[in-house]
Amino acid sequence: MSEKKVLFSGMQPSGKPTLGNYLGAFKNWDNLQEEYNCIYCIADLHAITVRQEPTMLRKYIKELLAIYLASGLDSTKNIIYIQSNVSAHAELCWILNCYAYMGELSRMTQFKDKSQKQGINIPTGLFNYPVLQTADILLYQTSLVPVGEDQRQHLELARDIAIRFNNIYGDVFTIPDIYVGKTGAKIMGLQTPTKKMSKSDDNLNNTIYLLDDVKLIESKIKKSVTDSDNQIIYSDDKPGIKNLINIYISITNKTVKEVEKEFENVGYGTFKSIVAQAVIEEIKPIQKRFNEIMGDKSFIEKVIKDGAEKAQYIANKTIRKVKKKVGFID
Repeated sequence: MSEKKVLFSGMQPSGKPTLGNYLGAFKNWDNLQEEYNCIYCIADLHAITVRQEPTMLRKYIKELLAIYLASGLDSTKNIIYIQSNVSAHAELCWILNCYAYMGELSRMTQFKDKSQKQGINIPTGLFNYPVLQTADILLYQTSLVPVGEDQRQHLELARDIAIRFNNIYGDVFTIPDIYVGKTGAKIMGLQTPTKKMSKSDDNLNNTIYLLDDVKLIESKIKKSVTDSDNQIIYSDDKPGIKNLINIYISITNKTVKEVEKEFENVGYGTFKSIVAQAVIEEIKPIQKRFNEIMGDKSFIEKVIKDGAEKAQYIANKTIRKVKKKVGFID
């Protein structure tokens, strides 16, 4: 790899990616792949912290890979791979478990939230999840990780563990930083515009999935929650309209002021129709390319194989160094 900084990002194949995933991340990847050595992980090891149906998990893995590619990722310019294809993730996770503290892991907000939903049978993997995430990042000598607020605490843990390990054994790991760059607005739920749009939402009308039928997309946007005053104004007091404006400006690259002026004398019904058409026109080429990729088995297999080989080459250099440092025999 060249001397450009490494940027690492991972996503679980535990559901269908949403419009929020696309506008918040995927849409900006074209620019990132020119500036950084980008590594994109399909985090299937993370996905099994919640029980998965094997056939559906395999389907979701391939679909997420195809969506990555259909959204503009070039598999020759980036490393795109499936996490479980690189055994060094699990190896490094175990080693780093021995340098992570119970107190640190028990303070993780996501663990607290998810364990409350699990009841008494809490999987150990849910507790150790942030250590595997740390291994994911450190394996590739990552400099930058684009994370949302919900993952910031996990990246801080990754930094702490890397620094702790380096203090004992020398300069082994690059200390990762949060990537701060051009990102799309945070897209909220259509029915609950005070909460982030989620691919695991129980209310299907709350989320636009990238593979939704265009008529369904139009219907969901028309049903989106707004308010009663019928003015297109970008305000925290109008979360539904603010969210629709964020969607529209993320697609059109217009400013908030331009949108407010464009829809100054327009009612909510017309505004929703125009936003829906903008979303549909943005998503249609992605869906077309996705279907082409999913229909080409040999291409998918080649991308999976090439990605695994490239990721393994880098990961194995790191894991060999780590094993030597802790005293294992090669």
